[in-house]
Amino acid sequence: MKHHNEIIAREGWVFVFLFLLVTGIMYYFRAFSGAWLTFILALFCAFFFRNPKRSIPDSIGTVVSPADGRIMDIEKVYEDQYLNQSALRVRIFLSLLNVHINRVPINGEVEWVQRVAGQFLPAYKSEAGTKNARNYIGVATPWGRVLVVQVTGLVARRLVCWVKPGDDLQTGERFGLIRFGSCTELYLPPETTVLVQAGERVKGGETILAKLSE
Repeated sequence: MKHHNEIIAREGWVFVFLFLLVTGIMYYFRAFSGAWLTFILALFCAFFFRNPKRSIPDSIGTVVSPADGRIMDIEKVYEDQYLNQSALRVRIFLSLLNVHINRVPINGEVEWVQRVAGQFLPAYKSEAGTKNARNYIGVATPWGRVLVVQVTGLVARRLVCWVKPGDDLQTGERFGLIRFGSCTELYLPPETTVLVQAGERVKGGETILAKLSE
């Protein structure tokens, strides 16, 4: 989304300014060791909320990664929240060092957004997608329905979603972020051709995950 293309996501500036303010106060009172610590934390927050540009593939029917991170697994499951059918689930784990901006996997119209309360289990656990707090974004595409799920983790406690039902989205567009280590899940039609495998590192909006069948 054009108004979310700042070099640092606007949700991160409050943390940066807070730590810089504390740094200034500690420096004023000559608490230099504490000032260095809070200054480093300010730099980390700027790094964590970085919002880089990406080279978005323009091939028709191409599915790009909705997040940076490592693919934990690719499994055939039954998705009963939006697709209501068998689907291919791709789970991506985001560490504290990954970019945490989420991107639209393929162009389409947002049909459904639903936030669900839950626990804060480590995001790499298999049950995190059904027990943790999460946010569903259902997108209707020319090739069928696609579901993206933002999942909290042990440290991640805040899900940010910038889209709503009725929004027309383009492949690679930014749609939200997750604060601190987390997981993003992608559910695709079962006939989708997957082009990656578990263990691979991916970049949101840039790495091609799959091709949808017409």
